[in-house]
Amino acid sequence: MSLTQDLRDKYVDLWEKVVTHPFIMEMGDGTLSIERSTNYFLQDYVFVKDLVMATAVAMAKAPDFEATDELNRFLTGILNPEDDLFVRFFKELGASEEQYSSASASPTTQALGDFMVRTSMAGRFEDIITILYVTEGTYLDWGTRFLNAGKNPANPVYREWLDLHTPAVLGGLVDWMGNYLDGLDIGDRQPEIDRIFRTALRYEYQFWESAFNDEQWFDV
Repeated sequence: MSLTQDLRDKYVDLWEKVVTHPFIMEMGDGTLSIERSTNYFLQDYVFVKDLVMATAVAMAKAPDFEATDELNRFLTGILNPEDDLFVRFFKELGASEEQYSSASASPTTQALGDFMVRTSMAGRFEDIITILYVTEGTYLDWGTRFLNAGKNPANPVYREWLDLHTPAVLGGLVDWMGNYLDGLDIGDRQPEIDRIFRTALRYEYQFWESAFNDEQWFDV
């Protein structure tokens, strides 16, 4: 059995908790409150900066041009339309420019970003790809489920966000990352890859929890 399948089987319950979190299910059904979705997009807007940094470091550590090209396309997809997409979403959701331009990381967003950047700087290429496989793979999973279920929420923000996480958009990247990891001979690094995979899944779950419950710093 492949490395990624082994990890997904081992942590199937945790993976399932991530992709069926109430936040995600309510977005798919179109019943998610504007307040909760605004919380999420504000935090994702902050988090993208760390995602870009980690991906850029991965490109610098890539073992060949194919890997660099795959990540470059991913990074270009984030940098070109992503900022405009967020601004459009904020306008649709009624968030002011002051609100999103001054947004700061919640405890979970900061922890996830720190984990991702620290791993990218101190770890190996496959460590970064393991995190990205989890982050993009879980999004692809629920996006695919919603596509197959014919989910079509009335809110245009929710509908577009679902469309951006379908196989047509994310499938190629996630497949490439999975194939790359499965082709490695990780030897005695298995426990470390396992730890990174599980930690990334935990943070993904906590990120949805944070948005769903409007997590704040204790002294705010």
